[in-house]
Amino acid sequence: MPTPTVLILGGTAEARALAVSLNDAGVPVVSSLAGRVRDPTRPVGEVRIGGFGGPGGLAEYLRERRIRAVVDATHPFAMGMSASAAAACDRTGVRLLRLARPGWGDHPLAGTWRWVDDTAAAAAAAAGHRVLLTTGRRTLGDFIDMAATFVLVRLVDPVSGPLPGGWSVVTSRGPYTLPGEVALMRDHRIEVLVTKDSGGAMTEPKLDAAQRLGVKVVILRRPPAEPGVPAVDGVPDAAAWVQDVAGR
Repeated sequence: MPTPTVLILGGTAEARALAVSLNDAGVPVVSSLAGRVRDPTRPVGEVRIGGFGGPGGLAEYLRERRIRAVVDATHPFAMGMSASAAAACDRTGVRLLRLARPGWGDHPLAGTWRWVDDTAAAAAAAAGHRVLLTTGRRTLGDFIDMAATFVLVRLVDPVSGPLPGGWSVVTSRGPYTLPGEVALMRDHRIEVLVTKDSGGAMTEPKLDAAQRLGVKVVILRRPPAEPGVPAVDGVPDAAAWVQDVAGR
């Protein structure tokens, strides 16, 4: 097996598509997954699962594996990993590119949604309603005291601990469909959808379903990008950058 020259960070659909594109072009890559999902969809090629131990651990990994380029294709809200990647690449001189799917700011319905900067504001905006919460496992603690009449949490994996009374969990993995999202919201009499500006087509149907049913939408804005890191929003541009850096 050829020694990987490119490290792709993230288990997103874009990360997997980039791995396929580079593999087809003969560029050896290793994909790194955080390991937070019980049964992740694995990219083609070599895969490592688990954290690096911060910027220092990632920098050591880049040196040991002689990685020439890193593509940060993590989730748009994975701030910690993006910061570690920027710091590690700065220390080692390894080239870094951010691949982040476009957000939903240009969605035709974006002007009708309530945009907020943090989970506290999201919880306040949803208070007193029946809520569909799709902001992910790591944010659940921020919403525990949300004064909602009912909360349906959608996650990939089941929760490991107890949740407040009036909360329920549904486990599923995208891509989702408009009919399925309409049925979910209608069956649970959802009044407010709380979500992140994750972008992408896999989870977009919930936004259209909310509009169809008159469900209020509260969206967490994306955190600011790491300064000084070049970025693209499409796999073809990322693949072209990698092949240029890797000398292919």
